[in-house]
Amino acid sequence: MKQPRFSLRSALTGAGDFLGLRRSMVGLLGMVVLVGMGEHMAEQFLPLYLLSLGGGFLSVGGLNAMDNLLGALYAFPGGYLAQRLGTKRALLLFNLLSMAGFLVVALIPAWPAVMVGAVLFLSWTAISLPATMGLVARVLPRDKRTMGVSLHSLVRRIPMALGPVLGGVFIGLYGVETGVRVAFAFALVLAGAAAVLQQVLIEEDAPAKDRVEGNPLRLWRRMSPPLKQLLVADTLVRFCEQIPYAFVVVWAVGTAAAPGPVTALQFGLLRTIEMATAILVYLPVAYFADRTAKKPFVLLTFAFFTLFPVVLLASRSFLVLVLAFILRGLKEFGEPTRKALIMDLAPEGEKAGMFGLYYLTRDVIVSGAALAGAFLWEVRPEANFLVATGFGAVGTLWFALRGRGLGRGDRDPAVSLPASGGR
Repeated sequence: MKQPRFSLRSALTGAGDFLGLRRSMVGLLGMVVLVGMGEHMAEQFLPLYLLSLGGGFLSVGGLNAMDNLLGALYAFPGGYLAQRLGTKRALLLFNLLSMAGFLVVALIPAWPAVMVGAVLFLSWTAISLPATMGLVARVLPRDKRTMGVSLHSLVRRIPMALGPVLGGVFIGLYGVETGVRVAFAFALVLAGAAAVLQQVLIEEDAPAKDRVEGNPLRLWRRMSPPLKQLLVADTLVRFCEQIPYAFVVVWAVGTAAAPGPVTALQFGLLRTIEMATAILVYLPVAYFADRTAKKPFVLLTFAFFTLFPVVLLASRSFLVLVLAFILRGLKEFGEPTRKALIMDLAPEGEKAGMFGLYYLTRDVIVSGAALAGAFLWEVRPEANFLVATGFGAVGTLWFALRGRGLGRGDRDPAVSLPASGGR
């Protein structure tokens, strides 16, 4: 019997079908790499730049606070504009805003200019995420959405890993002040290339025909009950993540007065192990989640979030910390699945806006967790970790009892909700 000949073209086609690589997805992923490279290449060194310009530690703290606040507040406008303008036009607008921010910082060597520019570029990911998820939901069938979201999450980590290295090269060559400005100028070029790429590859989509709801309270009424149950569970689990978040490095590395079990270099290796674990699980989980119910994958993710603080509490050596950070990497196990589930449960025609509302609600509520974590750490580190675990356990149990996920044969409960209802 004659063996079929190997064809590179058919192999690439098969791989593209498996990964859900439509033309618009290729444009989206290219944009993520290019803009992300510029963002992470320059942003990582902003604290050093602010201090070199005389901004002081208050400006560094203000920048971090602004990043968290804008990350929450930009989500809903991002979703609204994606529906009002169409995904392609909205992404171009977000790119142009980011480029304006890069230009301000590159041209004006003053710390107030950094703060102004940061308003435009610092939360690019947050404002563009609803449009990105809306694009995935539009161009991919439901049984490929988790794969699409997973691929997006995986590709995002490429600039996270490579961007700071390139930024460090610029600083090594030109010093902090000039090097950061050169990095922002290069980021401007990369963002311009991303804008061209997305306009060429991403397919045009018409803006919403009906009036797009700009009132989050009215849009909330159209959120399906299963999506609200997921939001409650996710919010509780994010308290579990954020309460100890800033103190993980303090526990592991320690302070001058009380050194921890590992060095700063070993902690960097632990972060690498965490990222590698996350990358390894993305695509296999996406493949199975798209073919079965999504709920078990999201539930297992919430369990990993819950276990990390208590395992960290028991970690008194490098080897045990390796296990803890593998567990921390596994929290990404069902994160793309959760995002895909949000899109499945959102009403047709309002997916980007509903995604933005979901993140606005969750992140505004969770924004106080870091402050609560500081008070708990002052009491005892054990109090911080155990309270965080308690929030995670309640959120996981809530989703186990009240949450739902959609399998391949399930009807989307959100589709039956009229786009104009609930007013």
